[in-house]
Amino acid sequence: MLAAVLLVPTAATLLTAWRSLHAGLHPEAIPLTLTALGALAINLFCAALLAQVRGHGGSLTRAAFLSARNDALANIAMIGAGLVTAWVWQSAWPDLVVGLAIAALNADAARQVWQAAHGDRLASADARP
Repeated sequence: MLAAVLLVPTAATLLTAWRSLHAGLHPEAIPLTLTALGALAINLFCAALLAQVRGHGGSLTRAAFLSARNDALANIAMIGAGLVTAWVWQSAWPDLVVGLAIAALNADAARQVWQAAHGDRLASADARP
C-alpha cells in the first residue's frame, strides 16, 4: 500500500506535465522558486531526522525517509527550473523535464518500498512458529 501511495505524486506529475505540454504554459518562475525554497528547508529538516532511523523500522520508516529525501531533491530541481525559466528560457520545458525526473524518482522510491515491504513480509513469515 505504501508503494502505491508513493505512486500517486508520480501520476499527478505526469498528468500535470501532459496538460502543460499541450497547453504550452510555463509556470510563474519567481513564485515557483520561492515556494520551492521554503519547502526545501522543511524537507531537508525532515529528511535529516528520518535518516537517523531509516534502517530501523522496516518499510514504513524507509517510505517516510524516501518521501522526505525525494521531496528535497524535487525542491532543488524546481528551484533550478524556476531560475532557468525566469532568466534563460521562458518555456514549459524546464518544468516538464524536472517533472519527469521527479516522477522517475518517486517511481523508484515506490519500488524500493515495495521491496522493503516484501522483505518485511518474508521476515514475518519466517518468525512465525
